[in-house]
Amino acid sequence: MNLIPEIESSHDEIKTLRRTIHAHPELRYEEVGTAKLVAESLERWGIEVQRGSGKTGLVGVLKRGSGKKSLGLRADMDALPIQEINDFEHRSKYPGRMHACGHDGHTAMLLGAAKHLAEHGKFDGTVVFIFQPAEEGGAGAKAMIEDGLFERFPVDAVFGIHNWPGMPAGHFGVIEGPIMASSNEFRITVRRTGSHAALPHNGRDPVFTAVQIANGLQSIITRNKKPLDTVVLSITQIHAGDASNVVPDEAWLGGTVRTFTIETLDLIESRMRKIAEATSAAYDCAVDVHFHRNYPPTINDAEQASFAAAVMAEVVGGDKMDSSVEPTTGAEDFSFMLLEKPGCYAFLGNGDGGHREHGHGAGPCMLHNASYDFNDDLLSIGSSYWVRLTERFLMR
Repeated sequence: MNLIPEIESSHDEIKTLRRTIHAHPELRYEEVGTAKLVAESLERWGIEVQRGSGKTGLVGVLKRGSGKKSLGLRADMDALPIQEINDFEHRSKYPGRMHACGHDGHTAMLLGAAKHLAEHGKFDGTVVFIFQPAEEGGAGAKAMIEDGLFERFPVDAVFGIHNWPGMPAGHFGVIEGPIMASSNEFRITVRRTGSHAALPHNGRDPVFTAVQIANGLQSIITRNKKPLDTVVLSITQIHAGDASNVVPDEAWLGGTVRTFTIETLDLIESRMRKIAEATSAAYDCAVDVHFHRNYPPTINDAEQASFAAAVMAEVVGGDKMDSSVEPTTGAEDFSFMLLEKPGCYAFLGNGDGGHREHGHGAGPCMLHNASYDFNDDLLSIGSSYWVRLTERFLMR
């Protein structure tokens, strides 16, 4: 590996920051203490800080020379509403809250890079450190953008990293085009006149109708979309009635849709509405279709993904660099930033969990798991990547 010596020598300091954040997790739009720790660290290193972007987010700005180019580096800060079952020293001190997705590590890696760039950075231009709130379901990236992020802090490109359990520790993975899917929720409510279950002809059955809609929705996957377009349409809830001998007046089903393109998402939503409406009409029922688009697909710009991959290979070696990593149907709100600016989102392997200290929970070291912990061996790798990326981008 080609890690930066000064960053390696600062490893213990950055690890302490990471573990402090892990021990004091804050949920979306509540990252007051985390933002304070980040801001004070940046200011201590001489970096200009702007607080309160997207409610609890913050931005650090570092300029060198007279170059006009700029880039954004983003880390997320929020935790999850999960009860941690680890009992090592840096476990969560707050019941029901935990850094189970590694945002503590993402924040620490960017802090390590900021420290080095402030003290030793060799670049000509501006680097914008974006510490974002509310990635976990709160669309914090969108909130920062709507709060004028890129108007106040213009960048030519923006980059992000997420640790990835199961990928060998210290390996990078990236791909041009879609790397994560869109996240969307739906709820279809069917209404009509219930009846006694022994006399169903006296009513119009919303339960039967909802079941036909559920069956019909699967035809979208097999008969409407292109076979090569990846789509997930999962019905995860069906609710109706509370008695065995009564046909209720209402039934509803809900679930999630994941796609890698907006065009496919448009098709899926349109067909869902038509199937629900036509099926309900066929059985003389009324229907309401609620379709909510949470996060768009995360789509890497080809040029920036290629550039980032070259930097990754420089840092960890070509044998630890996968430039054709398999996309995931999970979702990420960095996608909102990639709608505004060209850029690249990448994975950094977190390993198989063997790094965890004595006292970790019995479960796997997977994202959103109560026994998860970020791999501190990645701190110097991630920080070195951010620094090399900055220096190369602002010297191109």
